[in-house]
Amino acid sequence: MATPVIMPRQGQSVESCIIGKWHKAVGDTVAVGDILFTYETDKATFDEEAKEAGTMLGIFFEEGDDVPCLTTVCAIGNVGEDISALAPAGEEAEAAPAEEKKEDAPAAAVAAVAAPVTAERKDNVFISPRAKALAEKHNVDYNFANGTGPNGRVIERDIQAMIDAGLMTTPAAAGNYDASITGTGIGGRISLADLNAPAAAASETAEAPDMEFEEVKLPTIRKVIAKSMHTSLSTMAQLTLNTSFDASGIMQYRSFVKENMERLGLANITLNDIVLYAVSRTVLNHKDANAHFYDDKMVFFKNVHLGLAVDSPRGLIVPTIFNANKKSLNDIATEAKALAKKCKEGTITPDEMTGGTITVTNLGSFGIESFTPVINPPQTCILGVDTIETKIKEVNGEYKYYPAMGLSLTFDHRALDGAPAAKFLKELKQNLENFSILLAK
Repeated sequence: MATPVIMPRQGQSVESCIIGKWHKAVGDTVAVGDILFTYETDKATFDEEAKEAGTMLGIFFEEGDDVPCLTTVCAIGNVGEDISALAPAGEEAEAAPAEEKKEDAPAAAVAAVAAPVTAERKDNVFISPRAKALAEKHNVDYNFANGTGPNGRVIERDIQAMIDAGLMTTPAAAGNYDASITGTGIGGRISLADLNAPAAAASETAEAPDMEFEEVKLPTIRKVIAKSMHTSLSTMAQLTLNTSFDASGIMQYRSFVKENMERLGLANITLNDIVLYAVSRTVLNHKDANAHFYDDKMVFFKNVHLGLAVDSPRGLIVPTIFNANKKSLNDIATEAKALAKKCKEGTITPDEMTGGTITVTNLGSFGIESFTPVINPPQTCILGVDTIETKIKEVNGEYKYYPAMGLSLTFDHRALDGAPAAKFLKELKQNLENFSILLAK
């Protein structure tokens, strides 16, 4: 009996996943442990392995399809088995690919490929709505199209043939050229410069500029990040406050821990781990900064679920250190590194990236002196950690150099005003400058 393979559910908050790549085709032999397909959530990628051996009998979805969790995506079994009962509603199994014969291609389609344009520009062209929309999208002058539809109608494949042949214009040059002109714009587009060039220029042997480019489809995670950032900036009243603190104390503490971590059994505690710890202890005194804002209400949290911005090969990912205020510095350092590793390996789960109440993002290692981090809605604050600079301050009438670490706090002005946000930043600064006292509390 054929075995259905369903789309797994990666976390309680995940309702669907996108098929990224099929590793098996219909008719392929499948062994237990073989990778069938790769699928994506909004932040992570997973491989689905075969649990049963057999033959790939049917594939119900294509690469790029958004498939609801627990839906059958393919079937494995013995050759000849009927899998029609396993197909999801409205889907048909992919048939084994048949070799396409050139002699079977319609003559009109061959003509469209061979001669995508006519010699002269025509008026009152008979064109289908879909073909017209495609032409307008890519700046194709369909008045030159060689119609291969019924009664010479220009259809979608005729426009696609022109696009494939590079017969496109810039918006300014549209409708003002003849089919003999060769475009030198991006992707071979005909531009005003091509229209205005003297006829003699065609015979010149000067090397044309290299306009090669690569067009890459946006991955799912980039689309999610783009949507989230646009929503954040377009729906919030965001404002950033900048300050710095004397990092001498935490740098000395970090050096001590580094020298003794093996003897004491401690993790490799970094300056960023120290900032995370300080935030988890400070923000509870400023409930507006440890909250979620909705249009008609605020949700204040009694514990700190700390978001940690991680730069991964797939893009920005923000896992959560839950109940950070109840964890030791060593626990936070250990968990932060484990989550960052998962993000970079692509094994982080959706449940590990939800529920954050405030986020910390660090660009200090890139030498950034100050920046404006973007809030992760519905959170009300995000703290940016900047690089360390040498500054001068007066101590007992003398000027002394000290290492100053910058802090950039972006807050949602709908949820809290400037003064409460500044008070949080001021207390955080004091706690970091007196970190040994904070640890003793």
